[in-house]
Amino acid sequence: MTRRLPTLAVLALLLSPLLALAATLPAAAEDVVVQLDPEATEVSFVLGATGHDVHGTFGFDEGTIRFDPVTGKASGELVVNAADAETGNGSRDKTMHGKVLESDQYPEIVFHVEQVEGALPEQGQGSLQLHGTMEIHGAEHPLTMPAEVDRQGDTIHATTHFDVPFVDWGMEDPSFLFLRVEKNVAVTVETEGHLNSTMEAGQGGR
Repeated sequence: MTRRLPTLAVLALLLSPLLALAATLPAAAEDVVVQLDPEATEVSFVLGATGHDVHGTFGFDEGTIRFDPVTGKASGELVVNAADAETGNGSRDKTMHGKVLESDQYPEIVFHVEQVEGALPEQGQGSLQLHGTMEIHGAEHPLTMPAEVDRQGDTIHATTHFDVPFVDWGMEDPSFLFLRVEKNVAVTVETEGHLNSTMEAGQGGR
């Protein structure tokens, strides 16, 4: 008489190789989400000009960066308020808003994050590169932001410097007979962000 193994025992024999294989696979990495604090963020710029450099600032509305620490695939946006840009000179600011930024028509500058290169340190200092596109003056342009970061617990301090070739990107050159300005504006962002869990951050985006 042939004895049959109980059903559960048969299933266990069939599944045991699969379970052993699954145990050797790494667990899926949880997304890293950094929520930036607008009150602790400063966006400044410098434009070289005849005789002196022009210094100014932008307002910062919001920012969220979400990325997979294994693949670097990212999403999220940094939203700068173009309408709040100022240099401390009323006449110059009128030209900047009316002829260069055209901020009545394009009140926001948005950096769409697509890829994060580099590892966020468990603690202390590190370097990252944020790859994505900048939406400015009605068009999108590829841009990379190199960032120096300092992590203290769940708080991230970051600084990035990059150039915006605003004339090549379709904005008006404000130079005239007695004043010449450079065609690139140097931008610096200093910010503070906080790490959130995937559940706390939700889906993010706009």
